[in-house]
Formats: sequence, C-alpha cells, structure tokens
Amino acid sequence: MSHRPIYLDCHATTPLDERVLEAMLPYFKEHFGNPASSSHVYGWEAEAAVQRARSILADAIHATPEEIVFTSGATEANNLAIKGVAEAYFSKGRHIITVQTEHNAVLDPCQYLQSLGFEVTFLPVQRDGLIDLADLEKAIRPDTILVSVMAANNEIGVLQPLAEIGTICRQHQVLFHTDAAQAIGKIALDVEEMKIDLMSLTAHKVYGPKGIGALYVRRRKPRVRLSPQIHGGGHERGMRSGTLCTPQIAGLAKAVELGMEERETESRRLIQLRDRLWQPLSQLEGIHLNGHPTQRLSGNLNISIEDVDGSALLLGLQSVVAVSSGAACSSVKTAPSHVLLALGHSEQLAYASVRFGIGRCNTAEEMDCIAQHAIATIQSLRQSQAASFRKTVK
Repeated sequence: MSHRPIYLDCHATTPLDERVLEAMLPYFKEHFGNPASSSHVYGWEAEAAVQRARSILADAIHATPEEIVFTSGATEANNLAIKGVAEAYFSKGRHIITVQTEHNAVLDPCQYLQSLGFEVTFLPVQRDGLIDLADLEKAIRPDTILVSVMAANNEIGVLQPLAEIGTICRQHQVLFHTDAAQAIGKIALDVEEMKIDLMSLTAHKVYGPKGIGALYVRRRKPRVRLSPQIHGGGHERGMRSGTLCTPQIAGLAKAVELGMEERETESRRLIQLRDRLWQPLSQLEGIHLNGHPTQRLSGNLNISIEDVDGSALLLGLQSVVAVSSGAACSSVKTAPSHVLLALGHSEQLAYASVRFGIGRCNTAEEMDCIAQHAIATIQSLRQSQAASFRKTVK
C-alpha cells in the first residue's frame, strides 16, 4: 500500500483535532435542538452550548460574549465587516484602506465596493511584507470609514503590527478591521489593547471544523454599526440571519480553547521544526525566504527558488510532501501569487515558491525527510534545466 505524503499545508486547512470532534459529537445526536427554540429543553441545551462558545471566543480576544457574531467562516465574516460597514457608514464617507497582500476574501469585497462608487486605497508592503505605518497614516482622509489589515498573512505568515495600526485608526476615528483567520489560537490577540473594532475568525485553521467562523463587532467606545448581508429571521442580533449550527459552534470554541491553552509551548515547538527545515534548505544558492524572518507565524516557511520551474518543483515534491505554492483558494489559478509580487519578486520567483505550513501533527523526523527530498528535487531540476539549455545552444 502506498504511503500518503506528509501533510505540510496547515495554512490551507488543518486536520480536525480528536478533542474537537469529541466536543462536537453530542450536538449531532443527543442535544440536536435549535438554539432559537426557547420553549423547551432541546432548544435550551443548544442555546447553552452556543453561549458557552461565545464566552470562550470572547475570552480569547478580550471581548464580551455579546460582541461575537457567528458566521460560516472568515470569508463571510470579512464580507460582513467590509460591506456591512460600507453600507452603514455610507453617509460618512466612501473611502476604505486595505493592503495589497490581503486574502482575496478582503480584496474581492473591496473591489466590489469600487464598482459601487467607493474608493479603495491598496497599501503596498515593504520587502519583508510589513506595511509602512507612515504610509497608512498618510492614506487616511476625512472620508475614510474603514482600515482592513490582516493579522497574519496566509501565504508568508507575516504578523502586522496590529496595536500600532489600531492606535492610528483610533486617533483618526476610523474603524479598524483585521482578518485573524490565521492568527486566532496562535498569537496573542487583545481587541482592547490593539484597538480593534472588527475581527474575522475561523475554525479550520486551528484544528476545528470547516464551515464555521465568527466576527467580533465592538459594542462600545465606539459602538460599531453593521448592515446585515444575509436577511431572514434576524438571528445574531439582526446582523446575520440563519439557524446556528450548534455542533460546529461547539467545535470552533473547543479548537480556540485548545489553541489558547497550548499556544506558547506549541509555538516554541513549531519554531524548532521550522528552523530544522529551513537550515539545510538555506545552504542552497538562490533560495529566498519570503516575509519577515522573525515577525511571522511559528509554523510558516515560505521560500522562492531561482532557476527552477514552479510547476515542475511542486510535481517533484508531491510524492513526499503535500504543500502549496500560494493561497489554497488561488491554487487553481495560473497567475503568480499576488502576495509575492507585492514583495517585489519577479514572476519566475513568484511561480517557483513553496509554502510550508507546519502543524500540530508534524515531527522533526518529517522535517529532515522533507528537507532531503526538497534539496534533491531542486538540484535535479536545475541540472535538467542546465542540460536543456546546453542542447538549445548547440
């Protein structure tokens, strides 16, 4: 029987933790009630589980339970935050600021709003993937209503300076939204200290189920107004209609709870694994580390390789390791990563990139195996390319 490749694509999704599954199972069978059913015990049980989940998520980001709105995931949360603010604050202004390296779940809603007459400033990033705070402050105008900057980049793992961004936004009385899909349960998040007004979360990047997420919506100082994007029943205080999926909500809460409990020890372990993989790879010529060397997610290693065809590289790696060359939602596209192009890379380097997403289930032995195979693959491709070039010259 053939062996499956080592999974190293944890920025695309993570395997469901067994402890999360255990927390979900009772709400599929024994406690199957609708949390909106307020007249009997089945509904009460489900509602109690939902409220426990709100409290867990709120504690994780230093919010209140009433500020947690459940969604189908971070994509919906991003759409609700961006389009919801645009519609609710339409009379105040039509200018939004975001970053060129954002996930498409932020970029696409912003481009949609442009088609409706809004103006969007897409801030550039520096070579290390971080924004220039001076650029941000200069971009804010009297009609700016929202700044959206992701907490942790899904491709290069870069951690943006949320507290500094929040301070600038608060000084200018502009709302601050962050897509924290990759960050929750992995780094410290505090909506009060960081002055964050809206935060998008998801479960499946932190060993929880797919199809469930949440949006934090500040209720005071300032109170954020949102226009709902899904109508029909007035659930979630009117911000997001639809019957709540209690099993998934319980899974999201358990995943975040475990992430918070194990964050510091797991972060140290992932850094050791990342360094163990990077050290031998870094000895090759023409290898570029993408993103800030230290201000990044512990389990992220994104590299670009000179003199190698990107498609051939992934094909050569796939028998041993499951990785991506960019965002999973964009992996079917032929265009190079917009994130790597924003760093100033050529199209060749952007194509010939690998995103290693190291996770909870990976081991040191796997890093050694992957490094050995990757080095052999790169050297083989370079030799083949050189031989082909020599034949062409002749």
